[in-house]
Amino acid sequence: MSKGKNPRRVADNEAMAKTKMLRTSPQKLNLVAQLIRGKKVDKALTDLTFSKKRIAGDVKKCLQSAIANAENNHNLDVDELVVAEAWVGKNLTLKRGRPRARGRFGKILKPFAELTILVRQVEEQS
Repeated sequence: MSKGKNPRRVADNEAMAKTKMLRTSPQKLNLVAQLIRGKKVDKALTDLTFSKKRIAGDVKKCLQSAIANAENNHNLDVDELVVAEAWVGKNLTLKRGRPRARGRFGKILKPFAELTILVRQVEEQS
């Protein structure tokens, strides 16, 4: 009498990882996500390791989580994984402010973003 198993949200040859509440703007995070889209996972990890962007470390963590999900949960071969998709979304925005001249108020917005990485196993053509 238990509930049925949830259907998979991704295909059989795919795995996914999601990171929420990344303390950067989605626009800046998307620049780092563009670095890894369509690349093999080992090349993408190398690019993120040597990137000078601050948020690249968090993107690397998310990619490593997606690789671990593929290997442990879905029995995919790590050597054949490719970053199929990496998309960025908005999260909450903290509203802060600073007093300015003549009684005005300077608005300071501190945005958060979220990142979803989808890795896919592709067969190597020889």
